[in-house]
This record gives sequence, structure tokens and C-alpha cells, in this order.
Amino acid sequence: MASSSSNSWVLEGLEAQGPVEELKEKLMLFGQLVGDWDILEDRYLRPDGGWTTGTGELHWRWILGGRAVQDVWMAIDENGKAIPEGTTVRFYNREIDAWNSVWLSPAQGAVKIFIGRKSGDEIVLEGKTVDGFPVKWIFSEITPNSFRWHSEECRDGKTWFLREEMRIRRKP
Repeated sequence: MASSSSNSWVLEGLEAQGPVEELKEKLMLFGQLVGDWDILEDRYLRPDGGWTTGTGELHWRWILGGRAVQDVWMAIDENGKAIPEGTTVRFYNREIDAWNSVWLSPAQGAVKIFIGRKSGDEIVLEGKTVDGFPVKWIFSEITPNSFRWHSEECRDGKTWFLREEMRIRRKP
């Protein structure tokens, strides 16, 4: 269904105004990130061991009657244009007292599945790499206006190494 703006659209039934009341406390783990963000720096490890850096945008919204949260991660290209890289859909699962999370990136040909939980002051999502190695996506240093996101992998069963890191600030 088209919205009133010619540059945007709404998929009927997808958007929600906020969390469903009965799960609000649990949903605010990721709900605190709903809004629009600037990725001030994104650095990721290349196969040669060097680092590539960039910037981007991140947009989070409530979806599906306020029972889930979806985000869209966008990179900024050399012309300053925001290019969608992928989206994550997350929902709190009462049966496991944790979050199911799925990252989809057609640009990368990737689907990644995680289970997320609060761990101290962090949010930790655990899954596997495409090669079957353990991976963690970690939200840390969370304030109302900023957070750090990073990805760690373990290839030897004991040593974790940084694969990607972003510094993110809420848009004014």
C-alpha cells in the first residue's frame, strides 16, 4: 500500500507504533534502539588481514503488531548515497526467554540466524559463520544516543577475534 509520500511505502500489517504492552519489558532490550542512527565508523577485517572502513546509516522500527523489531543497515558509497546492505528481523521468544534474530543480505547472499540475550550491560547474539564456526554479534556501550556493535569469531575453539566493529550515534 502506498503512503502519502511518493518516496516511501508501507507494507500493510508490517509497521507498528510501539511494543505490545504484555511483553514491553522484554521487548525493550532491542526496542531501546528503535529510531534512526548514523554509523560513524564501520571497520571490517579483509581476508588479507587489513581493515576496510566506511560509514553508514541504521534504521530500526517496531513491526508485526509491536511483537518484533526490524532494522535496515545501509552503507554510504563514495558519492554519499545510502545503499541498503541488509535487514535484521528480531522477536522475543517466550519459550526460550531469548530473542530469535535473522539477518538477511541479498547483496552479500547471506542469511544468518542468531539467538540473542542480555549479558551484563551488553546484548549478545550467538550463531555460526557460513563455515560453521561460532560467531557473536555484540551490542555494547549502549546509551540512549550511542552504542558500539561488533562481531567476533572463534576458529580454534578458544580464541575469539574481532571481525567487524561499528561506532553508532542516534541521529539528532
